[in-house]
Amino acid sequence: MAAPRPAYACDPDRSRGRQFAEPPSRTRSPFRRDCDRVIHSTAFRRLKHKTQVFVFHEGDHYRTRLTHSLEVAQIARALARQLGLDEDLTETLALAHDLGHPPFGHAGERALDDCLKAHGGFDHNAQTLRVVTSLEHRYPDFDGLNLTWESLEGIVKHNGPLMTRSGSPVGRYHERGIPVGVSDFVRAYDLELSTFASLEAQVAAIADDIAYDAHDIDDGLRAGLFTVDDLKVIPIAAEIINDIELHHPGLDDHRRGAELVRELISCLIGAVYSEARLRLERARPASVEEVRNQAEPLIAQAEVAIKAFLYERMYRHPRVMRVMGDAEQILFDLFARYHNHPTDLPPEWLPMENSGESETERARRIGNFIAGMTDRFALTEHRRLVAHDVDTSSSLWL
Repeated sequence: MAAPRPAYACDPDRSRGRQFAEPPSRTRSPFRRDCDRVIHSTAFRRLKHKTQVFVFHEGDHYRTRLTHSLEVAQIARALARQLGLDEDLTETLALAHDLGHPPFGHAGERALDDCLKAHGGFDHNAQTLRVVTSLEHRYPDFDGLNLTWESLEGIVKHNGPLMTRSGSPVGRYHERGIPVGVSDFVRAYDLELSTFASLEAQVAAIADDIAYDAHDIDDGLRAGLFTVDDLKVIPIAAEIINDIELHHPGLDDHRRGAELVRELISCLIGAVYSEARLRLERARPASVEEVRNQAEPLIAQAEVAIKAFLYERMYRHPRVMRVMGDAEQILFDLFARYHNHPTDLPPEWLPMENSGESETERARRIGNFIAGMTDRFALTEHRRLVAHDVDTSSSLWL
């Protein structure tokens, strides 16, 4: 007999529903249905050829957004199971969290944000919301995927509230305000931006951190940006490496690295679970609403020392910086080309005749098209439309 669902877990039978009413599925819960819709979306398939740190041509073994999302889902489900949360909602949010990322990782996001700075900028969370509420065109009765309120809330707020109770933007949005893709949407469909998201969303967010940290270490080792022994400056990694050397003396570096990543994931999951149990015991939330109205998240931050190491030794590595600089230029070039030669866009991305489109609407339409590109397609389009005018000695074209 299954254990009773904790009061703080989201219950699919009590979902707040969908923006557009649909008859319920005979065989799937609302959250399972959300997860299946994400998996079958065009944007999810494109993650196969979108990268995080390394551009796709560097080799088949580096993470893509798709493999990363699958790894996040595995970690998130493990945590959700231990905490008694709804695994389908947790998996939905884990698989959907990167749908709005443009090609070339954070370099692509920086480039699009700069291109759109006069029109509200670019934010990948807001873009994910656009994807699942308007840019996917798969259903006859609505645009987007028509996900449940709980899934949309988790997509927007998995990193915490976006504003105070009085309506002031907080955190990363304090200076620039709520992204237009979010602020426009919540005027029609309130996602309660001043509260925390569900525990399922908080688990998906922390699983993203764990997967990102552990697997960027794996990719960095594979790329030769640092060695296993270099990682001993991180206390948690040093402890694991010393334990590996004790139990497996003479192990080759490839297996040492793989064992380090495996043990690191297990260790971080355990630490997050233990801290979550302490916070839940202290807060004793009697409902999902009480989770949302806490003064702090109930799922704690993972390991910050790893991020500091990766920032210095990987994300700021000259080799990575050079390639990401080239990638940014590709998106700058493409945005300018489509802006100056709008008929270069596919027919389905052209405005309707006599639409009276504003300059902001035009810029955001181009931005949406570029954000949906894979690395490979962006390179192909750049070669087709722009490359004859630029220096192609960059490693991105080799």
